[in-house]
Amino acid sequence: MSQNIETVKSDPSRRDLLKQAAQVAAVATVAGCAGSNAVESAPQKVITRGRIKQSMAYWCFNAAGEKWDIQKQCQVAVMLGCPSIELVDPKDYPILKQHGLVNALAFGGMPDPPFVKGLNNPKYQDEVVARTKEAIDTTAAAGFPNVIAFHGYKWRDAEDPKSGEIPLEEGAKNCAAGLKKLAPYAEQKGVNVCIEMLSTRDNSHPMKGHPGYQGEHMDYVADIVKQVGSPRVKLLFDIYHVQVMDGDVIRRIRQYGALIGHVHVAGCPGRAELDDTQEVNYPACMKALLEMGYTGYVGHEFIPTRDPLQGLIQAMTRCDV
Repeated sequence: MSQNIETVKSDPSRRDLLKQAAQVAAVATVAGCAGSNAVESAPQKVITRGRIKQSMAYWCFNAAGEKWDIQKQCQVAVMLGCPSIELVDPKDYPILKQHGLVNALAFGGMPDPPFVKGLNNPKYQDEVVARTKEAIDTTAAAGFPNVIAFHGYKWRDAEDPKSGEIPLEEGAKNCAAGLKKLAPYAEQKGVNVCIEMLSTRDNSHPMKGHPGYQGEHMDYVADIVKQVGSPRVKLLFDIYHVQVMDGDVIRRIRQYGALIGHVHVAGCPGRAELDDTQEVNYPACMKALLEMGYTGYVGHEFIPTRDPLQGLIQAMTRCDV
């Protein structure tokens, strides 16, 4: 190793890897002594540059391992220098604020099951619009920036494939009409409505892929946002889903940069950690976002397969460009 010291000093990517290795080793020591609840003695902040505002998706770490509750997640976020935990229940907003954190992306407008019954379907659109307005109210009152929205599944009865499909053009027209109902309200309240493209190829897990979702391609969903033409209706650009369905991620970031209101990241394939087993060059993607003038949040929405704290440190280091 000694003969490579000078090379490491001159190679930023290798310096980052060494930094990441040291941080992970420190976490491993803490976890080995007292388990992953021992956040008090864990390593110093890993987000040091801060040009990318990072966020943790609550559901991913609440479902992982020891099921981190909101207090634990807030402790981890503060420790790592992460300014946001997103997709948090509004009842927990006071806890976020006690820790100086924001909810970068709020749930809204989702009948049960979520993302299945969407704006593309007239059968559900009025309910989705009403619920989204309620979420906009709560989000605006808390001073948070974004509410999530979904296109919806392609079947006329969203949970019954035998009910027939909504044609693509009709689905786009319906979705744009629903977003146009929301746009003036979002503009008045100063909150972005971010509509998400979801991938459909993976049926191995309910959150790794969404077979039946009609807004499965970025170009299609971006065109809907363009039709609405509101500064408060944006794309939720999930790099994992884009890579699964379309690829060409950096070109699409540059193509649609002005429309992006929020970003999600996860390892591809598998929606796991941002490690060396996955195929996306996340530092390059983050740099492309910065080149486009992106100032929003990047949410870590991966499903942990190992110690979640180690995974977060690795992911946040790679995105802190």
